[in-house]
Amino acid sequence: MPLPPLPPPRVIGHRGAAAHAPENTLAGIRKAHELGARWVEFDVQATRDNCAVLLHDPRLERTTDGYGLLADQEARDIARLDAGRWFGKAFGGEAVPRFDAAMELIDGLGMGAIIEIKSEPGDGARTARAMLASLGPAASPHIISSFGEDALAIAAAERPDMPRALLVRAIPADWRVRVERLGCSALHAGERELTPQIVAEVALHCVLRAYTVNKPERAAQLFAWGAAAVFTDCPDVILSGIEHGTDGPRASRGSKAQ
Repeated sequence: MPLPPLPPPRVIGHRGAAAHAPENTLAGIRKAHELGARWVEFDVQATRDNCAVLLHDPRLERTTDGYGLLADQEARDIARLDAGRWFGKAFGGEAVPRFDAAMELIDGLGMGAIIEIKSEPGDGARTARAMLASLGPAASPHIISSFGEDALAIAAAERPDMPRALLVRAIPADWRVRVERLGCSALHAGERELTPQIVAEVALHCVLRAYTVNKPERAAQLFAWGAAAVFTDCPDVILSGIEHGTDGPRASRGSKAQ
């Protein structure tokens, strides 16, 4: 029998462990796990033929040896790209992962995932459908997030069992209206604009997670204000730099996130 549902821990690997391995790759997910992270966040986009893959930018140039918009490429072409050598020679040959391969790895490692549906360039609904089709009907301990309200609306309609989080760079005045309209259980916000007052206000109504936090003292400050978790490129640094419990038990297969 699966363990009771577990919330994400307080420290979540950002794009895997982006300070230590190429972002949004299987190597990055494995590295995050090795460094002590039990949840990771990564970005999902859809190819022209509706294959969900892990990539942050709309374009391929920064993190692969490809060129152009991902949305203009077929999955078979993306599969040929190198997504690791830009980060370091040791990662040469690392592929752009298919979403289903990433989830198979996540499941095998007993991890949880925060799946960010990229809404650029205005393609959030199509990406959401491609991701959900690849995810399948099985229950999972994962969370869907997006800046795109269209993507979150699709997720709410097709997988109401999966928790959702609205992503924002800075918390807008109408954050509560938007969160409630979309049925989100969390707000994910850029850490730079957060203040004690803002964090306390949001935390009264929903879970607040902050990105991207790479300094232990900032993580500790945000936790003291009421933030539930931080996303970090260096989970080892944050985990070792704060004194109290920053990580929970490993998510069991079949458990659900809160």
